[in-house]
Amino acid sequence: MIRLAIVVEGETEEEFVNNLLTPHLHTYGVSATPHPLGGNVTVERLASEMVNYFWSYDRVTSLVDFYGFRNKGEVSREDLQAQILKQVDAGIKVSWDQSRVIPYVQQYEFEALLFSKVAVFEELRDSPSNLVQKLEAIRTNVSTPEDINDGKDTHPSRRIAELIPSYQKRVIGPYLAELIGLSVIRSACPRFGRWIDSLESLQQRNALA
Repeated sequence: MIRLAIVVEGETEEEFVNNLLTPHLHTYGVSATPHPLGGNVTVERLASEMVNYFWSYDRVTSLVDFYGFRNKGEVSREDLQAQILKQVDAGIKVSWDQSRVIPYVQQYEFEALLFSKVAVFEELRDSPSNLVQKLEAIRTNVSTPEDINDGKDTHPSRRIAELIPSYQKRVIGPYLAELIGLSVIRSACPRFGRWIDSLESLQQRNALA
């Protein structure tokens, strides 16, 4: 069994990992454990945590939002992931197998994944009228749910909160993700899907090493 540490942004991602990813990856010979960073995500903080877990796990990855990443400037998600890996390398300070660390930054937010199947929002109590239709209108304006982000007031979680004033990120987000299911999410969100592919293959790649 491959022991995998997942450094997550906060409680929402922790619940998501515990409820969906950990049971799923276990069937692929991967034992995944989330470790919350607690917000205020920077390259330095994230890399430092990944270095810490590097010594006690077989593999280390991350699940943090691109939108809320501090001091990212104009860099891309891919640039951030490269910077994280570079900082991890500097922190380890010895020769090491870089396949053991898989930086992953979600584009643009965890809530983007919930747009993979907006019909599940009907399961919420006291959901506003025409909620699903309004969410579907947002979804159809972009190629994939991961492309939903127009700025400070229109990123995925803000769009949801504006339509559902009672939206509680930590409770409702993971609940809706469970209703949608991992297979639907990874199919609708290709960047996220490729990350899951890489985690599923850890045991196989380890056997070939």
